[in-house]
Amino acid sequence: QVQLVESGGGLVQAGASLRLSCVASGGTFSSYSMGWFRQAPGKEREFVGRISPGYGGGSTYYADSVKGRFTITKDITKKTLYLQMNSLKPEDTAVYYCAAKQWQVFATAAEVNYWGQGTQVTVSS
Repeated sequence: QVQLVESGGGLVQAGASLRLSCVASGGTFSSYSMGWFRQAPGKEREFVGRISPGYGGGSTYYADSVKGRFTITKDITKKTLYLQMNSLKPEDTAVYYCAAKQWQVFATAAEVNYWGQGTQVTVSS
């Protein structure tokens, strides 16, 4: 079983950048497909992107709403997942959650096995 702890959220202005981190513990990090979801007030949890399991850079997949602006990477040695967010927009405001599933990739919240506690990102206009 893996535990996930996010950090790096905050309040930024539109157009700024922010990097979120998710540190994993209690599992074999390389065996997990890792990713990010977000949830705005009154809305369902939304898929942001994911990276495949394995020791290499991993293949990534993103929601259309963030493609070209957000980048997911991972550091196997640090057991850490990153979400680099550039050109932030007010509509990116949400609680961002780290997610994991062993071996299999995911694209919906229902497919995820493990969640972090979330970190708030607020983008002002």
